[in-house]
Amino acid sequence: MIFEDEIQMKEYIKMMTDMIVLCATLVLSLSFWIISITASTYYGTLQPVSPWRWLFSILVPLTLTTRALKRRSLDHTGALGALLVGFVLTMANMSFFSALLAFFITSTKLTRWKGDMKKKIDSEYKEGGQRNWVQVFCNGGVPTELALLYMIEVGPGEMPVDFGKQYSASWMCLSLLGALACSTGDTWASEVGPVLSHTKPRLITSWREVPTGTNGGVTPIGLLASFLGGLVVGVAYYLSQILFVKDLHLAEPQWPIIVYGAMAGLLGSMLDSVLGAHWQYSGYDASVGKVVNYESVTTKRICGKPILDNNGVNLFSSILVALSGKSSKRKMSSGNVLSTLQNQQPTPSLEKRKKILDKFDIRSPTDSMMSPCTKQLIEKAIMNIKSSPVSRPRRKGRENVPNK
Repeated sequence: MIFEDEIQMKEYIKMMTDMIVLCATLVLSLSFWIISITASTYYGTLQPVSPWRWLFSILVPLTLTTRALKRRSLDHTGALGALLVGFVLTMANMSFFSALLAFFITSTKLTRWKGDMKKKIDSEYKEGGQRNWVQVFCNGGVPTELALLYMIEVGPGEMPVDFGKQYSASWMCLSLLGALACSTGDTWASEVGPVLSHTKPRLITSWREVPTGTNGGVTPIGLLASFLGGLVVGVAYYLSQILFVKDLHLAEPQWPIIVYGAMAGLLGSMLDSVLGAHWQYSGYDASVGKVVNYESVTTKRICGKPILDNNGVNLFSSILVALSGKSSKRKMSSGNVLSTLQNQQPTPSLEKRKKILDKFDIRSPTDSMMSPCTKQLIEKAIMNIKSSPVSRPRRKGRENVPNK
């Protein structure tokens, strides 16, 4: 009887804890909403964030990190780091959250998959993964920074990737997608390749055979897995664009996002292998019969120098793939729009003016998602065009007709 009472008391405490967390989340989301309303009223240019978005951005990452902590996919420091990363990305853009969710769920599942076999290969294997805050920020730090820059540039909200209308925000979206696809591709390759591959990996720099678990070793199955991992992240981003972005048919086609995600996953895995082969030490320890990342008397060097660990390699590869998002498209910034408007003839016809405005889809500068300085410059250029006199062509044969 006493044992049953203790069980009921524990269940009651769990239920009350969940209720307290839910109430605190509601209060916190409403507080942030009031702050955003106040800031919007004071500054005049900021758009307030809805309380539902605040609630979703806090409650969903909190639920996911709590579940991951219970399943030992994260330790306590990793859970706090993942909560921060999840909150920022969810608040910034639902497409960012979808891509992050695809990375988190698939990576967690694959880490647990064939765990007994991975114990025999990986000297640093942990049950369930148990990622700490360093691992979380080395994989999610670059996307978090890009999400913050995105909110500073255009504010929280969803928008299509369209370099013709929103260059800066579009390359931020692609860079963030590339960074997440890179982390996903590398995780898929490291979790799937050693298990399913029936051939020894080859060092990506010299293409010689190396033991399984060597940093810089690649297999065809591992490269295919990295491609599929990036593809999954790209599909998640694309589907969220369809669900959450309004007037998507007016923007550029969004399906290349899927291809870009797949290529970023493959590129990220290969960059990770190249960096690992040069800057990460790999040696075979005869005492444990595994490939290790440290030097000792019983260790025979395979490749690499002890400059970076696995987390540093992941961070550098994520940065490099994120930078590829900026260089993957042609540059057409708002300054190009302004110069095109100002370089027109001083007295264009009414039809030409309309074509100029329709070409860049500038109906009202305050409605466009640009910086305040750019809005003022474009508004000034538009007012100059509208206020200029319209030249009316004369009819032929009436130049010298005197007035009656």
